[in-house]
Amino acid sequence: MNNPVLGADLKAKEENTSENWGVSSNIDLYECDLALMQNADAIREFVKILCDRIKMRRYGETQVVFFGDEPRVQGFSMTQLIETSLISAHFADASRAIYLDVFSCAPYDPEDAAKFAMNYFKASRYRLNVVNRK
Repeated sequence: MNNPVLGADLKAKEENTSENWGVSSNIDLYECDLALMQNADAIREFVKILCDRIKMRRYGETQVVFFGDEPRVQGFSMTQLIETSLISAHFADASRAIYLDVFSCAPYDPEDAAKFAMNYFKASRYRLNVVNRK
């Protein structure tokens, strides 16, 4: 199956100039590997590799917390401060979906981040939405 990129502003990485404050990427991953989604250490390792890949310096430790009273939304949530803003995600076990957000005032390639996340979590597909924050 091909990997659709829906709603992506493909010029985001090129347009991140002084007129833009930052880039926000919403990456939705579908049909992910449940064992990886439920492994806090694997999530922390993903964040470390992602930050290195997109050249973002982590600030503090990656927070990974499991919660959710309702089975539909139950799973880990992750936050990682970066010196240029924040990376966060929620891992919805029941639907095997991951909702990843990368926001930074430093330039990065949103499509590369999405493809890396898809491959790391063995997702069948992803949806990417990129917004230039002004």
